[in-house]
Amino acid sequence: MPAAEGPPPRRAGRHGAGDPRSLDLPTLFRSFEGHRKVLLAVSGGPDSTALLLLAHLWRAEREAGPEIAAATVDHGLRRAARQEAETVAALCARLDIPHTILNWEGDRPAAGLQEAARNARYALLAAHAGAIGAGALATAHTSDDQAETVLFRLLRGSGLSGLGGMSAERRIGDFVLLRPFLSLPKAVLVATCQAAGVEAAEDPSNTDHRFARARLRAHLLPALAAEGLDAEGLGRFAQRMSRAEAALQQATEEAVARLCPAPWADGGPLKLNRSAFLALPEEIGLRLLARLVEHLGHEGPAELGKLEALMRWILDHAGHPGPAGRTLAGALVRLEKDQLVIAAAPLRRAGLPAT
Repeated sequence: MPAAEGPPPRRAGRHGAGDPRSLDLPTLFRSFEGHRKVLLAVSGGPDSTALLLLAHLWRAEREAGPEIAAATVDHGLRRAARQEAETVAALCARLDIPHTILNWEGDRPAAGLQEAARNARYALLAAHAGAIGAGALATAHTSDDQAETVLFRLLRGSGLSGLGGMSAERRIGDFVLLRPFLSLPKAVLVATCQAAGVEAAEDPSNTDHRFARARLRAHLLPALAAEGLDAEGLGRFAQRMSRAEAALQQATEEAVARLCPAPWADGGPLKLNRSAFLALPEEIGLRLLARLVEHLGHEGPAELGKLEALMRWILDHAGHPGPAGRTLAGALVRLEKDQLVIAAAPLRRAGLPAT
């Protein structure tokens, strides 16, 4: 049954495992509270359609709360995408939820198309959230998506921060990105759409093996699940990594306060007591080094592997001044007898602006 013709979703209650009526909507949407307006990112797939249906049901059961709006991004990559966006618009009209179709304009890259499309999608949604006064943007990422993200980052050598996966709440500029479904499996959201009699769209790129995530979804994740490492297990792993990351971040902040002069002078250089820096646990020293390189450099954040190589160079020369210095991401690092000195590196060529 088309989305515009289906009955409204039934009230959530206590039912069998996997039944969408068993969902605790007040807990599920607790992150929406405190926002005047929340924008829902709804592609028309089962996950985001369930987000729309359940958020509408949650809001209808409240006397007051945030306004809810929805938006669909048409990337212009598939002929069916426009019809899917219009189907979402029809469902929103039936639910009395304001909806907007956002179009991705401009050139498409020859490589990295999925990443470019994802970046464009978030940029369009963020701009629209600002235009309508929404302080939060909600997406329908599930525990299955979390598992894919953790595995994808692990295969690409991510550090501890990346292995924490996606966060349930994340501030980006002037708005907050909310992911209320990270604890839910995709099957529950599919069942939600079925229970409501709403037919959701399926993006063929999700099963296109040209894309890494589709290959992980089709082959590696099922193989790991057969060995006992399923989406729930990868989710627990991500939570543990997040806890460790939070502890390391706090330790890094304490190291910054203890070793770095305050306030940091624009342009530096910054001089740290070399013995005190070397006495730090290596992970904390690496994070502090990353912070200083990004602050004083003019080429953005440094790659983790290059930071690790720079850290090894510092440790290898712990007993003597060492070479004159090394550059990374637009920052110059020098070893002096008693100090570690970090400053902006000379520009690579005349006239190049610092960024």
